[in-house]
Amino acid sequence: MHPMLNVAIKAARRAGTVINRASLNLERLQIDRKQHNDFVTEVDRQAEAAIIETLSEAYPSHGFLAEETGARNADAEFVWIIDPLDGTTNFIHGFPQYAVSIALSVGGVIQQAVVYDPTRDELFTATRGAGAYLDRRRLRVATQDRLTNCLLGTGFPYREDQDLEKYLKLFADMSRQCAGLRRPGAASLDLAYVAAGRYDGFFESDLKPWDMAAGALLITEAGGLIGNYRGEEGFLESGEVMCANPRIFAQMVQSLSKYSVS
Repeated sequence: MHPMLNVAIKAARRAGTVINRASLNLERLQIDRKQHNDFVTEVDRQAEAAIIETLSEAYPSHGFLAEETGARNADAEFVWIIDPLDGTTNFIHGFPQYAVSIALSVGGVIQQAVVYDPTRDELFTATRGAGAYLDRRRLRVATQDRLTNCLLGTGFPYREDQDLEKYLKLFADMSRQCAGLRRPGAASLDLAYVAAGRYDGFFESDLKPWDMAAGALLITEAGGLIGNYRGEEGFLESGEVMCANPRIFAQMVQSLSKYSVS
């Protein structure tokens, strides 16, 4: 295992300990609202601090792009992209679908990835060129070849500045074309589930780099494709993402490209 991935795993597990401990006393949480339906807790901040401390001790010259504390030394060659608690709304309601997401960008290319689900103790990891894994099991995307038979993941708009009406049209369109749509509410886990073959594909817009960076490497290392709704690159910047195995990816492009705003 790559030494930088090892340190990222250590950081993710440390954050998971913070999260699991706090989950036992949810009624005592201090919850702040960033904007409508967008929450942050003291647990998000504590978990992020634990991650950054662990990574900084090992690599003091590295930069960070983190959800809660923003960019620090972000023009460095090595930049860690961090979501300390993806699925905060789920967490504060006791709904066990949330994760820690950590990715390492080297010269603008994601090289290491960790998505850790502390509720199930599931550790998804990837190193560029070395495959994606769930614990010690090699991951491969699902082999489904017809969109009509697919189970897809998605994410609903939840902020006031998002176009809910447009999404409802998209949702209805895709619902007619696949076997089922799911929206658990943690994009990093959704991407990991595509890599693991639990979903056949996933699509969502208005995401942030920390929601997608680790999951994107899991997808490609598991044999899948990832891009915007037109199947193109630049999804980390645009926030519009779609992924699946190559055959389903092509079919999803045909269905979703007309909804692209990238």
